Amino acid sequence: MERKFPKSPKEMTNGMLYFPRMLDKIRMHLAGELHSDYQENFGAPQTADAALCNFLRIDHRNLIERVKQGGTDEEILEWCFEKGRRMNEGDIFVWNGFISKLGWRDRVTPRLEARKQEMGITDRRDIECIPDLIDFDEKRLNSEK
Repeated sequence: MERKFPKSPKEMTNGMLYFPRMLDKIRMHLAGELHSDYQENFGAPQTADAALCNFLRIDHRNLIERVKQGGTDEEILEWCFEKGRRMNEGDIFVWNGFISKLGWRDRVTPRLEARKQEMGITDRRDIECIPDLIDFDEKRLNSEK
């Protein structure tokens, strides 16, 4: 069976980066299609999913229950705004700035560099942050330098 990947961390729902990826992982988990590589960190603290849930002020377990009910990404994001906190344009700008640069000159940089070392791609200057690494690992970023 070919490995399925969740959506890119660079995809957006209503201008918010990463949200479609988080929902995609939940949907894959519920369908029994989430690859074992993602299971260990599914819903775990210190992940991008946990950071987004915290930013939205929602609990990941409650989000799973909401996703079980179905609906579009936009409908589920609206539910998050109703149950957590409503984001304004500034909030979304801050979130997008954070998630789009995660691993670039921050506390996650050592983890990014360690993963690049493990993958044998320390020479890849185009992989500057975690979203780039995810897209490379999930075959969305060209494997050529």
